[in-house]
Amino acid sequence: MIINQIKVGHMKVFSYLVGCEKTRKAVVIDPGGNIKEIIKKAKDNDLKIEYIFNTHYHADHTCGNRKLKKLTNAKILIHKLEVKQLLKVISFIKVFTFNLELSPKPDIFIEKEQEFKVGDITFKIIHTPGHTLGGLCFLAGKNLFTGDTLFVGDSGRTDLPGGNRSVLGASLRKIMFSLPGNTIVWPGHDYGVTKISTLDWERRNNINAKEYGYYLED
Repeated sequence: MIINQIKVGHMKVFSYLVGCEKTRKAVVIDPGGNIKEIIKKAKDNDLKIEYIFNTHYHADHTCGNRKLKKLTNAKILIHKLEVKQLLKVISFIKVFTFNLELSPKPDIFIEKEQEFKVGDITFKIIHTPGHTLGGLCFLAGKNLFTGDTLFVGDSGRTDLPGGNRSVLGASLRKIMFSLPGNTIVWPGHDYGVTKISTLDWERRNNINAKEYGYYLED
């Protein structure tokens, strides 16, 4: 598996280019800008981008959907509960988030947790509401792409439409207690701690671990 972590946009979003070493098929998770750089990374690695995965609808994670789809014809995947907001949110965010571009209609709508293959990579799609209603995390092997559900040392905000603090806590407990501690966390934003962590590290060090009920004491 090839993983490129690419910091994009004004809000330090992490986009991910994830490719299959054998088939060279790839997915981009949360194209939040810098699409030319993402395309270049794909070409440098001889990867063909076939899918765009959105962890949630917020424009800082989806504003590159349209341009990337136009350049690659990749299919956009998102949870069904996010679609309504995804297609109308641009009118709200133009003033507040740097005139970001509206996403086209997605091609693949997730309604339940399932597995999805990109080349020989199997992604387990995990529904993790709380930051938004249809928030998703993507697990590939021991790599967990968490969007705004889980950051390094922190968790997603819950004061925007669709957010709910107790629901996010339940989602985090589900992740923490169902996946191995050495699972690698690839977060949705760079908040200057480290670029990745593990679930064990988060259970010991995340500022919300005690509140959300997944704290692990040494």
